[in-house]
Amino acid sequence: MKKSTDSGLATKCIHTGDTLDERGGIFTPLYNHSTFGFPNTQSVLDVVEGRVEGSLYTRYGLNPTIQSLEKKLAAIEGGESAWVFSSGMAAESATFLAHCKSNDHIVCIGDVYGGTYELLDTNLPDLGINTTFILGDEVNKLSEFIKSNTRIIFFETPTNPNMEVLDITSIAAVAKQHGVLTVVDNTFATPVNQKPLELGADLVIHSTTKYLGGHSDLTGGTVIGPTDLLTPIWTWRKNLGQIMAPEVAYLLARSLRTLVVRVNAHNSAAKILAKQLVEHPRINKVNYPGLPDFNGYSIAKHQMKGFGGMISFVIDGDAKETADVVDRLKLFSIAPSLGGVESLVTQPITTTHINLTPEERTKRGIVDSMVRISVGLEDVEDLWADLEQALN
Repeated sequence: MKKSTDSGLATKCIHTGDTLDERGGIFTPLYNHSTFGFPNTQSVLDVVEGRVEGSLYTRYGLNPTIQSLEKKLAAIEGGESAWVFSSGMAAESATFLAHCKSNDHIVCIGDVYGGTYELLDTNLPDLGINTTFILGDEVNKLSEFIKSNTRIIFFETPTNPNMEVLDITSIAAVAKQHGVLTVVDNTFATPVNQKPLELGADLVIHSTTKYLGGHSDLTGGTVIGPTDLLTPIWTWRKNLGQIMAPEVAYLLARSLRTLVVRVNAHNSAAKILAKQLVEHPRINKVNYPGLPDFNGYSIAKHQMKGFGGMISFVIDGDAKETADVVDRLKLFSIAPSLGGVESLVTQPITTTHINLTPEERTKRGIVDSMVRISVGLEDVEDLWADLEQALN
């Protein structure tokens, strides 16, 4: 077998971090242990003081199931190291707290998940960390929003829920000119479709609850990047108790082994549905990076290998009529998450972005008649039949 650094993505998803155990197990087993024993004091100190890689205490992340998973995630995303967390929001909060202090500043570009917006807009200001929110079409003026105390530029691409595509390379170049970190949420794209670190980003965040987990049966998050930038994040994770449970790490490692085939299937089905939605008379607008007339298509084509399984669209109707369409769907479950093998649907105004003011939603184009779908792995003909009957 080739060295892991030379292997393809699917090979890394399956093999990196896994070794045969003493009984010949072909992947790392579940070590559901809170603590680990040592034969003598010196061997404890070797692990505690970092001279030897080993297991110690699960809250620290020093658990073989967790460590194996982190090696796999780092390899998949092309980073030096990775830390896993109890949720995507835990990963974000630890990253912001590790790299910002009181009186520091963050720039957030474009639409973000509603919980992220609330963290930046409500929670962090209580600690003296303030955020300037700019729209995606203001990115050409990014330098004007960077201050002497700016520490992080944060964004998602594609964004939630408008699927706006932001140019990672150009944003990272501006950030480097000002000595600012570029942090990208790569949840919607996944490492199969997009590699932010290769495009100039400093850190990558995922809600592993979504595509990396892929089966709607786990909650987690990860931060991936250079070890020197991850080291301060590790301390916050340890002291805030944000570690991913070993059982969840085991499930996530299982899911990653099929990541490439799953995401490619999501990509294929979503592209078909997006094209069919464009032609439907009740649809006013379709947001999908893989449509040639989509505003961000040229950037997506440059920095993405596939266009993802997420679509949002605007119905010709009001909030009530839109809810009626959603309620008539049979294969799409009404749920606020995404990235699973089953198809999901939600109105952003009722779930993911309900805490934004109506004015803020309007400014961002998150209208009452917007629907967001996560295209699953069902037969695409069945999914279209379901959408068509609900719309008609």
